[in-house]
Amino acid sequence: MRRIALSALFAAATLVGMAAAPAQAASGQVVVYSTQFRPLDVYQDPHGCKKLPLDTHVVFNMTNSPIKVYADPFCTIPITEDPTTVGTLEPGHGSHAGGAGSFKAP
Repeated sequence: MRRIALSALFAAATLVGMAAAPAQAASGQVVVYSTQFRPLDVYQDPHGCKKLPLDTHVVFNMTNSPIKVYADPFCTIPITEDPTTVGTLEPGHGSHAGGAGSFKAP
């Protein structure tokens, strides 16, 4: 009986651990070009919400996952109204991002 109870406890703990496992972080880099007067900003293996520099001009997604670009620095207002800026960048793509405040990677 004790062995069955321990097996059930172990199985339940395993299932809880699997359900709580976080999504895998993006692997690679997000590269941001602002102006010719400052170096590129490089976010290595980004995860979660990342604030962009105020003078961000172009964002390149060199990761293995899509990233979402937001208008505010807190990843709450998606960019959807500006036709020159893409809200979601697929891996290997870039976009003008004037007015972008942040991006979110898985």
